[in-house]
Amino acid sequence: MGSPSESSVEPLGHGLTDSSKATKAKPGLKKIPPYWYPYTTMAKGRWLGREILEVVSTEFRDRSMEFYRYALQSGVTTINGQVAQPDTIIRNGDRIENVSHRHEPPVTSTPVRIVHHDKEREFIVIDKPGSIPVHAAGRYFRNSLVEILKNDFGFEKVYTVNRLDRLTSGLMILPLNAKLANIVTQEFVNGRVRKEYIARCKGKFPEEEVVCEEPLLTVDRQMGLNIVHPEGKPAKTIFKRIRYDENTDTSVLHCRPLTGRSHQIRVHLQYLGHPIANDPVYSDSRIWGEKLGKGGIDLVPSEERAAPQAPSHFQFDAASNPESLHTTPASTNPQPAMAREEDGKGGGEAPKPKLLPRETGHDIGMGSPVPLSAEAVGIITRLRNMKDEAEDWGRWRDVVFRAKGKLTPHGYSIPLPPQNRRKRGGPAFSAAELTAHEQKGEGPAEDGEAASEPPGVDQLTLDDVAKLSLSTPPLSEVPTPAAAEPSPPSAAPASETDSTQRPAAFAVSEPVLTDAAEAGGMHYCPECYVPLHPDPKPESLYIFLHALRYTTSLGCFETEMPEWAAEGWEWEREQAR
Repeated sequence: MGSPSESSVEPLGHGLTDSSKATKAKPGLKKIPPYWYPYTTMAKGRWLGREILEVVSTEFRDRSMEFYRYALQSGVTTINGQVAQPDTIIRNGDRIENVSHRHEPPVTSTPVRIVHHDKEREFIVIDKPGSIPVHAAGRYFRNSLVEILKNDFGFEKVYTVNRLDRLTSGLMILPLNAKLANIVTQEFVNGRVRKEYIARCKGKFPEEEVVCEEPLLTVDRQMGLNIVHPEGKPAKTIFKRIRYDENTDTSVLHCRPLTGRSHQIRVHLQYLGHPIANDPVYSDSRIWGEKLGKGGIDLVPSEERAAPQAPSHFQFDAASNPESLHTTPASTNPQPAMAREEDGKGGGEAPKPKLLPRETGHDIGMGSPVPLSAEAVGIITRLRNMKDEAEDWGRWRDVVFRAKGKLTPHGYSIPLPPQNRRKRGGPAFSAAELTAHEQKGEGPAEDGEAASEPPGVDQLTLDDVAKLSLSTPPLSEVPTPAAAEPSPPSAAPASETDSTQRPAAFAVSEPVLTDAAEAGGMHYCPECYVPLHPDPKPESLYIFLHALRYTTSLGCFETEMPEWAAEGWEWEREQAR
């Protein structure tokens, strides 16, 4: 098909002048109570030959350096069935398993919507709200699209042949069998799918059609940062303005990506000087400066790095800093040691402590395919700091576990039972559960046989969480002082010797309240001692980017226009954006 013209774009705006579109009820939040969950993964290439503490602390940033060492020393992580220590080296073929207390971030209460279900050809078309990730990743599992479709709609297996960013809303085509998935995947790969998106960007976008063909490269996996770079993958997007709203100095655009790179529309619009108006990554002057990344950033490689700095209102000495594992202050620009200094070297001098990459700032750029410039390093650093600030500096408050015993996952014994004694494709059972199962003469479940699992819970609203017998009201709304964990009113007390009894998989415990310096104190989880963050505002969980229409061999499918595309639409904007 040819490029869209002004006349071909306008019909996409059906309902744009309907004032009712702009007065819909504001969405709330869906929350999943915390739960213990076992992860299993095979060693990745970038992990080989590195200590597991170094890997964990560079791959994840939700907790402090000190907590990750404490968790490993508690024995919750195994490699090939053996409890791992912080200095255990990861080898090729290692199977790594970890039991962690999962605190899933809230997502919007706006439901996933089935646009079309073709039972004969076996595929569905859905409208995904912004804030919901497609796959389980990071802190998300039950609040991921794949799990929602399984638990709430009964689709046991969907094939995600096209994906949307977590913050992006809109259309997805999901085959329900492998054969159709391969066919549709090839259509996407070969550019035979016409994809049409709607975006609201900053400023007055040019009226004429604009084509951007800048190559894109992912330079930071943790923050999901992509930039225009000559060594990136080819990318092409066609933009056409639908309207300009003077009241907000923003433009509503029709976007046609001809390739499918990560964050393609977002980065191309930023490069053109018109980033998506509420994009928390690519549209904030506090991160990118006044130019907001227009025309790209400096690419001259730099080796400069700096150790993470605590916010000014925290006062840490070298021994109490949760982001440093050593009492010896680091030098101005230390190099991370990749191996321990041997005792006795250096003419009797005491060996220097080995600093891990995250302690020195050298974790920035470790996953980048190209050397990073000083500007890129600064952008990543500021992105990390803004994420920490949004989470109330939780990593820097991560100290409560110092006064506690070992981390103890309820309902699981370490090491986890062997893979052949678990339900295929399901969560691991604890050793106690398996023993009880076998004592009844049932034996381990055969492949394909449905084994008894801990009860699951459908997606929950704040009201649902508050009504659970073991739960408390949302922590951001009702601070709860430290208290003994309550028992369910209707449940009989469990025997101390009953090893098969296990708390509900999604039970919420009372939070721990500490005597923090700030008014009101700080809440911590009593299970894993994680600092509990305030709930985000629902309107901060999505961006103004929506997959409107796909045309494939299966047909042409589309959603309604998003409410934020309405003429004159306004929203609450954060300061200094």
